[in-house]
Amino acid sequence: STQAKTLFPYTTLFRSITCPSGLQGRVRGMKVREERVLADRKLAKSGGQVDELLAACWEETLDPGPYALAEGAKLDLGQVLQGDRFFALLMVRALTYGPEYAFGVSCRNDNCRARIDWEIDLTKLPVRKLSEESRAAFVGGNRFETTLPDAGKKVAFKLLTGEDERKLPALQRSAPDKLLSAVLAYRVLEIDGVDSKAKRQFLEDLTMRDADFLVDEFDRVDCGVDTTIEIECPECFQTQEVELPFDKGFFLPGKDRTARRKARSSSSPT
Repeated sequence: STQAKTLFPYTTLFRSITCPSGLQGRVRGMKVREERVLADRKLAKSGGQVDELLAACWEETLDPGPYALAEGAKLDLGQVLQGDRFFALLMVRALTYGPEYAFGVSCRNDNCRARIDWEIDLTKLPVRKLSEESRAAFVGGNRFETTLPDAGKKVAFKLLTGEDERKLPALQRSAPDKLLSAVLAYRVLEIDGVDSKAKRQFLEDLTMRDADFLVDEFDRVDCGVDTTIEIECPECFQTQEVELPFDKGFFLPGKDRTARRKARSSSSPT
């Protein structure tokens, strides 16, 4: 059929992927049975949905990149960098439904607030590769160092992996009013001249300039996909930057389309 001819070369092209760190593998699109993973509230609460989904759709490791992998062993997704995992998820989604992703947001202009319907190609989002310097530091123990401009302290920190990703939901629930300092404390391994017990208090007393600098350092040495996109309102023509939304419609767009149709129908004049 025409549809089969259209999809076949795309599926073949994106079946083998190269992640930002250099990890290479073969992935497939989601099957109906993966819907139970997306609907599992326990997995969502524990942060295990991504692991389950990737484990199901990652078929083979072609090149382990910076990850230690014994011959014949399966890739430990818990040790894979967050940037690689997210890139693989985007490719799984693109394989499942095609590269186009449609979403809607409200205009930020208070005098407009119109709904903006936008569509992007997930395979064309900018990708930040892991540098050779960062790869060496990651392989050598996942330890990176920088010096805070205001505090003048040397700080050692780590890149986030799948294991860390699973712990983030609990971290967010435990410190909703101190989320920035909690995340910084989780990623920072050591602060020169500061006892480990005093680390959290030190980070809470940081200047915002130091905090922003530290987050920028995290991003500078990390790898991943840039999900900040520029859109334009069709009503007021204001250009604005938004983060690519990842709601339930990202992996189940059929349900999202149904909801949009119902919303349009209920708001239409009789």
